[in-house]
Amino acid sequence: MNDTTTLRLMVKLVRQYPLRYAVNVVTWTVLWTLPILAALIARAYFNRLESEVGLNVPTLMGLMGGYAIFRLAVMFVGMYNDVALMFRLGATMRQNMFTRILSLPGAQAIDESPGEALSRFREDVEHVEETTSWTVDMFGSLAFTLVGVAVLWFVNAQLTVFVFLPFFLVVFLTERTGTRIRRYREQARVATGQVTEAIGEMFGSVQAIKVADAEAPMIRHFERLNDVRRRAMVKDRVFTALLESIYWNVVHVGTGLVLLVAAIQLSGGADFNVGDFALFVAVLMESAEVIHHVGMFVARFKQSGVSFERMVGLLRGAPAEELVAPVELRLEAGRTDAPVPRAAPDADFDRLQVRGLTYTYPGTSNGVTDIDLDIQAGSFTVITGRVGSGKTTLLRALLGLVTPEAGDIRWNGDVVDDPAAFFVPPHSAYTPQVPRLFSMSLRDNLLLGLAVDDGELWDAIEGAVMTPDVRAMSAGLETQVGPLGVRLSGGQVQRTATARMLVRRPQLLVFDDVSSALDVVTEARLWDRLLRSNDRATSLVVSHRHPALQRADQVIVLADGAVAAVGTAKELLETSEEFRMLWFGETE
Repeated sequence: MNDTTTLRLMVKLVRQYPLRYAVNVVTWTVLWTLPILAALIARAYFNRLESEVGLNVPTLMGLMGGYAIFRLAVMFVGMYNDVALMFRLGATMRQNMFTRILSLPGAQAIDESPGEALSRFREDVEHVEETTSWTVDMFGSLAFTLVGVAVLWFVNAQLTVFVFLPFFLVVFLTERTGTRIRRYREQARVATGQVTEAIGEMFGSVQAIKVADAEAPMIRHFERLNDVRRRAMVKDRVFTALLESIYWNVVHVGTGLVLLVAAIQLSGGADFNVGDFALFVAVLMESAEVIHHVGMFVARFKQSGVSFERMVGLLRGAPAEELVAPVELRLEAGRTDAPVPRAAPDADFDRLQVRGLTYTYPGTSNGVTDIDLDIQAGSFTVITGRVGSGKTTLLRALLGLVTPEAGDIRWNGDVVDDPAAFFVPPHSAYTPQVPRLFSMSLRDNLLLGLAVDDGELWDAIEGAVMTPDVRAMSAGLETQVGPLGVRLSGGQVQRTATARMLVRRPQLLVFDDVSSALDVVTEARLWDRLLRSNDRATSLVVSHRHPALQRADQVIVLADGAVAAVGTAKELLETSEEFRMLWFGETE
């Protein structure tokens, strides 16, 4: 990302909080220019010692004390406001990224691993925050430079040139090394994301690693990634430290020249006294800090271009400005959001029609082609087929979790233009092959903020054949399930996800092999309860198991991404060789 775009995004970001940013600019500009006042007081003090003309010593000491107290007060206001502002800027970027991810089709939300995405939410946001915070220091540095040049030029023009010459050398050097700064920072960020990704994958696959006796190879893989990260980080940190060292050395050389010229003028009888020398020394010390700060800011600004580019990558095609778009931040103390009410359907469900639905995975020929599907209200439809036949892909394309390439979807005869937004409660609810639970209580996992009473919640638990399991838990509904539901069995995770669907009372229930971890008896009870409930919802189920197939009003057989046969299990056993192979190939 070029410097112009980086600057434009920063400007759009801070314009959302103009008052706080203005306070920041004023306070830090005052802090940067106050040392010139201290230098003038020092000049008056030394002139008083030399000639005994001017303010007396107690008055000068009082001025210095007042200066110190005022500086501390301004610094407190500046720090407090800066922290509040930077928190808001970071929260704005994080909320915009999160909102965009949630708005995308579920199976296409991010290309990166969760670990890599988290590094963008954390490190990249923090880097932009810090760089934006440093912009107010640039206003202060500019004010210090202008005031300092004016004051010092009036005293001695020749020395003024030597004081501020390093400033221009540092800016020139940083600009010349900008490409390398960006490259090293990008390499370091990518390497860090790969390490974070590997950690997340290994933590989520401990059992698979142990079963495969792959601990040693995985450790070696992790070591290789860390070695790559080490080299990238060393380059980034060493180059930054090298620039910082050069900046300070440039400043120190300039300081030596100033002191040398000042000593010559002081001893040569020029119109230059001890007070003037004290003024130059005091301003020189502050100018050294200014010059170093400006050089580091320019370097950090270029690195921020990398951070902005990585965060914009999470927006998946949205304009870069969406990252810094205004949002409502709910930061009031004690504010709590009301529970999410259960939405009422806009109309009774009558039928779902799908015609010509097509989706293929990018770069492959795998997917589904020209799928026709009819589902009537209250029916129980099962999609079956061999591994890789397109069952899960069909559900994803129907629900908008991936974007179909072609096809027409109609709900009660009306075209569904945005399946991803439409196929949510109260219209439908979906449970994938591997349901996701959160590290919260069982109750919170079931409700996820939904406002229902315990009676309705227990009805959903009963419908999911989960009541005996919950009764047996020591804390009942308050049981902590652990990350990804690790404290529950596979079958309990699947039934928890089923209860989470049922409590929302959707018109269409979509299950993707949700009974794979259930025994035959429990699965049979699950389907029986769904089919016998008073407010029976329409069900669309991916399964290859007999309890589901036997109860289906219609079975849709997929083969190579296309519909091979449609009918009841009894009809298909007589007419479909593909279905007979699936039926007799299963072992109960």
